[in-house]
Amino acid sequence: MGVETPGSQSSLHRANLERVVRAVRTAGSLTQAEIARTTGLSAATVSNIVRELKEGGTVEVTPTSSGGRRARSVSLSGDAGVVVGVDFGHTHLRVAIGNLAQRVLAEDAEPLDVDASAAQGLDRAEQLVRRLIGDAGIDPGKIIGVGLGVPGPIDVETGTLGSTAILPGWAGTNPRDELAARLSVPVHVDNDANLGALGELVWGAGRGASDLAYIKVASGVGAGLVINGKIYRGPGGTAGEIGHITLDESGPVCRCGNRGCLETFTAARYVLPLLHSAHGPDLTVARMVQLAREGDPGCRRVISDVGRHIGSGVANLCNLLNPRRVVLGGDLAPSGELILGPIRESVSRYAIPSAARQLEVVPGALGGRAEVLGALALVLSEMGDSTLLDGHASVGAPLPA
Repeated sequence: MGVETPGSQSSLHRANLERVVRAVRTAGSLTQAEIARTTGLSAATVSNIVRELKEGGTVEVTPTSSGGRRARSVSLSGDAGVVVGVDFGHTHLRVAIGNLAQRVLAEDAEPLDVDASAAQGLDRAEQLVRRLIGDAGIDPGKIIGVGLGVPGPIDVETGTLGSTAILPGWAGTNPRDELAARLSVPVHVDNDANLGALGELVWGAGRGASDLAYIKVASGVGAGLVINGKIYRGPGGTAGEIGHITLDESGPVCRCGNRGCLETFTAARYVLPLLHSAHGPDLTVARMVQLAREGDPGCRRVISDVGRHIGSGVANLCNLLNPRRVVLGGDLAPSGELILGPIRESVSRYAIPSAARQLEVVPGALGGRAEVLGALALVLSEMGDSTLLDGHASVGAPLPA
């Protein structure tokens, strides 16, 4: 084959192929009409490219419906390789295996001791990945990469976890490099809020929104920001640390060293003690939510107050970034309107009216799976397009024993 020159018909065709593959890879699956809108290519060009990619084994096409009309859904070929998602939380470890068509092939979670060291946690992750791969009968050599979620700010240049991480034994470690050494495949790392945003964007309540914020309320409070369809991390990887907006300069001292951060009014370790006199010291967030839904006035009041405080932070986001959609995830999301209503009230009170009017506040659709599915999406978004177009994925070496 001759050398392609810039602007030649063959290089233009190659660029169009990559554009379509990138659109499908980023979104997970798209109809041909959605591909045309995303890429700016004509419907006829998209139709021809999809047919070529299907014949080459790069994509698969399945019947679906769009707006009540029959359509064809295009996704990457499921047998081209697999990706792994690993999500570390304050009290859990969750692992999922998915194919390039963004179907989850295997998934499991287990409790994690919050005081465990990074080495212990990564050992557990390695064991769980190997078990799921083995149980699913997947060839380890088909693994393209691993997405890793951790609850704290990540330095995007070095992969090092920041000192305000929720897991105390992990500060200053490099979980990306350490897990890559264990599994001998590339590892892409991000914080849990960013991965939750990515998961909801691709699979859940964020679908179709190019600008959104995913707010995760659990042991801390963080926001994953999507701007023009992409996660915005900031140059140091700390964009979205909404939990450290100051609400009260004389409030409680936060783990970050400041006083009265949003987190000190919303995170579980500050909120649950308010209810200990009525419900005892063993109260969990899940139990508080259940009691609130059953009508307990104290639990309803605490959740409402948390919603108002989160709404203040969301109002700040509205004024700065003007997102169209806010997706609430984390342990309090099952409260539904008990927390969403007060969030909306605060937004309408504190945000610029035009920004507040354009904003919709919705619960996450993926629950506790948002982050691990986001970790799968992270690998898919970081993959190169050229290897896919050459008829095979760039798979890793077999896992070492």
